[in-house]
Amino acid sequence: MWTVVYIAPTKKEAEKVRQVLSGEGILVKLKAIGQPQQGINCSIEILVPEAEADEALEIINTL
Repeated sequence: MWTVVYIAPTKKEAEKVRQVLSGEGILVKLKAIGQPQQGINCSIEILVPEAEADEALEIINTL
């Protein structure tokens, strides 16, 4: 099961977090919340496997 560990306000920030987590060997999925409107980015959920959620949160808290 996948667990949301962070909601990024922009795709750019979500990609940054994904890169850091992936570099630590954690599987990551990104999922857009809602639809982008008139050039405004939508928020992005960052999901990781439930078993890796605690480790992912520790990494995110250091960013």
